[in-house]
Amino acid sequence: MKWTGLNELREKYLSFFESKGHLRLPSYSLVPHNDKSLFLINSGMAPMKKYFLAQETPPCKRVTTCQKCIRTPDIENVGKTARHGTYFEMLGNFSFQDYFKHEATKWAWEFCTEVLDLPIDRLWVSIYLDDDEAFDIWTKEVGVDPTHIVRLGKEDNFWEHGSGPCGPCSEIYFDRGIEKGCGSPDCAVGCECDRFVEFWNLVFSQFDSDGNGTYTPLENPNIDTGMGLERLACIMQEVDNLFEVDTMQNIMKHISDIAGITYKDDVKADVSLRVITDHIRSTTFMIGDGVIPSNEGRGYVLRRLLRRAARHGRLLGITRPFLSEVVDTVINENKSAYPELMEKAQYIKKMVKNEEDSFAKTIEKGLDLLTTIIDNAKDKILSGEDAFRLYDTYGFPIDLTREIIAEKGMEVDEKEFTRLMNEQRERARAARATGDAFGGSCNVIDIEGVTTEFVGYETLQADAKVLALACEGECVESVIASQRVIIATDVTPFYAESGGQIADKGQIVSDNCIVNVFDVKKAGTLILHSCEVVSGQLNIGDQVSMRVDKKFRNAITRNHTCAHLLQAALINNLGDHVHQAGQLVTADRLRFDFSHFEALTREQIETIEREVNKVILAGIDVNRYETDIQSAKAKGAMALFGEKYGNIVRVCEVGNYSLELCGGTHVDNSAKIGLFKIISESSVAAGVRRIEAVTGYEVLVLLDNNVKMINDAAKELKLTNSAELVSRCSQVMQELKDKATEVDRLTQKMADSRVDGLFENVQSAGEVNYITALLSGTKPDTLRVLGDKIKEKAPNTVALLVSMVDNKGTMLCVCGPEAVNRGAHAGKIVGKAAAITGGKGGGRADNAMAGVNDNTKIDEAFVALESIIKEVIG
Repeated sequence: MKWTGLNELREKYLSFFESKGHLRLPSYSLVPHNDKSLFLINSGMAPMKKYFLAQETPPCKRVTTCQKCIRTPDIENVGKTARHGTYFEMLGNFSFQDYFKHEATKWAWEFCTEVLDLPIDRLWVSIYLDDDEAFDIWTKEVGVDPTHIVRLGKEDNFWEHGSGPCGPCSEIYFDRGIEKGCGSPDCAVGCECDRFVEFWNLVFSQFDSDGNGTYTPLENPNIDTGMGLERLACIMQEVDNLFEVDTMQNIMKHISDIAGITYKDDVKADVSLRVITDHIRSTTFMIGDGVIPSNEGRGYVLRRLLRRAARHGRLLGITRPFLSEVVDTVINENKSAYPELMEKAQYIKKMVKNEEDSFAKTIEKGLDLLTTIIDNAKDKILSGEDAFRLYDTYGFPIDLTREIIAEKGMEVDEKEFTRLMNEQRERARAARATGDAFGGSCNVIDIEGVTTEFVGYETLQADAKVLALACEGECVESVIASQRVIIATDVTPFYAESGGQIADKGQIVSDNCIVNVFDVKKAGTLILHSCEVVSGQLNIGDQVSMRVDKKFRNAITRNHTCAHLLQAALINNLGDHVHQAGQLVTADRLRFDFSHFEALTREQIETIEREVNKVILAGIDVNRYETDIQSAKAKGAMALFGEKYGNIVRVCEVGNYSLELCGGTHVDNSAKIGLFKIISESSVAAGVRRIEAVTGYEVLVLLDNNVKMINDAAKELKLTNSAELVSRCSQVMQELKDKATEVDRLTQKMADSRVDGLFENVQSAGEVNYITALLSGTKPDTLRVLGDKIKEKAPNTVALLVSMVDNKGTMLCVCGPEAVNRGAHAGKIVGKAAAITGGKGGGRADNAMAGVNDNTKIDEAFVALESIIKEVIG
């Protein structure tokens, strides 16, 4: 058995199965494609499910892959143990109705004993309890010693992962030696100790599970083999866990060098090193596959991993953002198998750094608040309200809060936190809610084996036959005037909403009726039209004329082609890190989201506009054609980041300027776009910017509106010449600034005159003095000025002031420097005082504010101030 590096092991495995007639496929994206049952790809088989279920034809009946995988259920245990990790690679060889148990077992044994040269006497095999066929194959055909074969139950040797293909399995174990065992005389394969390591799982896929205990036999059985690459590397490198494998050690050493520590010198530091090593590896691959940090879905998992890694960096004493530096090592260790990481290196590093910088800005405030909450806690429960405030206001993932308070022996009130989160989601869902033109009716149309042919690239009008009608959630034979209906036809020129491009509008006409089409969607192989019958009657089987609104379609195509030009201009002017992160193409405007980490300057926006308009006015032909994916990529066609494409793709080519894979509709010459104008640039998420723009006639509408606005503004400022508008606006702003300065001067003067009066009723609370005052009509800004004057005039005084404006109370507490030295803390005092009125607040030791909920209890808060100060000072 020879020491073998992880990258070499991967290549040996894939090359071996290529020699057995398998097609080597690259790893699929971590983001599942057309599979809503999965959150992230979590096994080598997951992307193959469509082939096992015969939903699609595989490119070859024999396939081998090394698949990137993410599993996060045990994320809290990552770092605490040497076993748990979130990212791993799964080696696999698959048979789709080709070979079965005989070949799978033979080749597995050949690879282990002849390629890897593993000692036969240290290899063990497990089989499912009643799988006598597998026993005979292993012993009589492969030649495994029967004494090295064990039978295990369903929990160990029947593979299934949710719904999908499954079946009995046979596993290969490596005996690491008696010294790694538990010492029990019963220690054997299946024991929970570290002696026998299962590293290869041969799944004899014979059933389709619905996930609820029902197993339907597959017409033709398949082979699904999985072997953890990192686990195999542990065996070949004779190390105890995945964090000691060569590639992982190189990543960890980089982190150790930054922190100035050494692995295995300190138990707590080792936990942090393992967390960061695992999480930065996971996040590098997730971002490389198009996942963007957010507060929902996959983006939340990514953000959670990054923030957990960043916090553990602080625990190691690293006070600056550092994770993006470690990305270089992650990419370097994996570039041989995943060269795309090198192509996206700058983008990945910028995304990581941006997220780490963002977290650094909020973590201090959040940690200060959490520390205060923990210090003031009277029991071992953190309220759900506090946990939600940390999440909602400071961006603290609930998992990070749990982890921190667990170190203090505390728990979160999960029930209350969940209730508040659900309320927030409901508010967001209600805010997003829009009418569904299909009303769910599209779900009832399902015509097996029938496909709607889309001819809308070539024509805007086509004759078709009505295949199905659905009205109010039910299939019907006919519809009449005023009814809303979903229509399926055999042919259509109507483009269905896809790729950010909205659907076409138009009419469906027959001899007996007129139907308005106002939305179109894809449903499997059908294209469904959401319509309203204007007149007459429409029946299943009718011959109709499908007519797309030409003016509406042309406006959409202008915007869609211009979105391609915009992306090319952004890359040319901002850098290769720019990737499309979403788009919306409508008839009146285009919206383009892209990866970038700072706001565009006015000069950059102007440069991008000029570049796009230069291409438009050059009158360049736009070629749209279909080709195979390899040819398109060889020409340099840009693909949507993280998207999965089929073998045949549609390409949109604008001269030598833009080349993209795109199934949308486009103009045939750039001059038909007319003009392009950016109307806004903004941020939509961390590391994601948004540009909204208009083209064609909408540019003229924008110009008309702007001219009208300029003329109206000039009229309001009593100008006869609109050319004087800028200088007049500048003059008005200076006048306002001068008045604001005068207001500030008068406010200071008024504050000086009022401060002396406040001290007429000064009282003492132990070693410090305190004053209270209710100031009606005093705005919060003036209140702050008064507070500063009090601290300056009386350094050993605590002041609690309440202003009332429009029956709304604001409470301010200030503590002079001497009072602070004696233990006074404005944040704690104002929090307790505000609580009497039903309000909330907090802040620094010398200055803090809170809201007042019940104005009738302000006097009660004033009366309680003396006891609150004594309690805080202790």
